[in-house]
Amino acid sequence: MRPAAAVGLLAALLLAALPASLAAHEGGSVAGLLSGLYHPISGLDHVLAMVAVGIWGAQLGPPAIWVLPVTFPMVMAFGGMLGLLGVQIPGVEVGIGLSALLLGLMIALERRPDLQLAAVLVGFFAIFHGFAHGAELPEGQSGLLYSIGFVASTGTLHATGIGLGLTHRWKWGRPALRFAGAAIALAGAWFTWGALSG
Repeated sequence: MRPAAAVGLLAALLLAALPASLAAHEGGSVAGLLSGLYHPISGLDHVLAMVAVGIWGAQLGPPAIWVLPVTFPMVMAFGGMLGLLGVQIPGVEVGIGLSALLLGLMIALERRPDLQLAAVLVGFFAIFHGFAHGAELPEGQSGLLYSIGFVASTGTLHATGIGLGLTHRWKWGRPALRFAGAAIALAGAWFTWGALSG
């Protein structure tokens, strides 16, 4: 089974496990899907972290180029389910800010940890992003379609990051990616500071 198909299948299974009350709100089908597609791109903190996952995976090369972008949405779907169920997770905004900070540093410093450690790091941060998406389900909209939307949107951001990350093949690509990683890390530090002082 291809990695993309495996992610789709696992995300669908997780989302299918949602309680019926969350998965079927009357009249919220199309709106739920559109809200889910929009939510990950509505905040720069989400966008930068999700693009960073793709860039870092591309920097690390196979198999990380697909393992990291597959791990993130799978674990994010679980975090989204926790948010939809109203489970409380402390420090969500700090976790989101730290994800951009640390993933940006991994790119800027061209860190190459063991693949399992990289996947655990990406998965850990995915819980915070997924929880934030799930907890902000608009009232009256389908939780299932909303979740499918934010997983699909996240996959698109990862693909964008992979496309950017592949520029490391060219002479100018490595310093450009390191600069981009530093910029993401600085933005992540800003988001983290804001979450801690807010």
